[in-house]
Amino acid sequence: MTARRKGEQQEVAPPPTGSFDETAGEMTDRTEVDEPVASDAPADPDVWPEDQDVPDDATSKLSGVTAAGEAEDERSGSDQPAEDADPLALAQQALAERTADLQRLQAEYLNYKRRVDRDRELVRENATYAALAPIVDVLDTIDRAREHAELDEGFQAVADQLERVVSNAGLVKYGEPGDAFDPRLHEALSHVGEDPEVKVTTCKVIAKAGYRIGDRVVRAAQVLVVDPADS
Repeated sequence: MTARRKGEQQEVAPPPTGSFDETAGEMTDRTEVDEPVASDAPADPDVWPEDQDVPDDATSKLSGVTAAGEAEDERSGSDQPAEDADPLALAQQALAERTADLQRLQAEYLNYKRRVDRDRELVRENATYAALAPIVDVLDTIDRAREHAELDEGFQAVADQLERVVSNAGLVKYGEPGDAFDPRLHEALSHVGEDPEVKVTTCKVIAKAGYRIGDRVVRAAQVLVVDPADS
């Protein structure tokens, strides 16, 4: 280094030539810049370039994710009803169920109708019985009057009309000499001996005629009976 003498001016280095951008470019070229290192793994773990080999660890991860997804799909699918069921089979099953319901409903209706009809008939018979039972005594009086003498024309007409009305209402007169004795229809007042001409106990005399409405006895016939002779 040359010593500067006293009084001499210091030499100044000339400024660099060129523009500021060119100078900055030369400095940039001389500066080492760390470039980012490209990663081998793709951004999307499910997508891998065709020209690169998939590492073993990535393959195991992808297979695990796929297996977990399939297991999840199986679990979710087991909780949902099968969508591939046969529509025809489902329709036939629904039709069979509705048919069974209709048959059960029809059977219940028929049973209800039978009960209603039976109750209605029973109510009608009870009403007829209650209305005609007192008239039986009037009919007995007419029968006793006929036994003693013929009825005059006016009384005979009333008697015939009354008997016709009660007969149309369902009251039936029964009991004739010679009928086989039936304890359900006859009331035996006494036995009058044996009769070789009969084979079973028989009504010999009808004291009072019997009356019934249908199968229901209003009053049993009061009779005198005879027994068959011992052989």
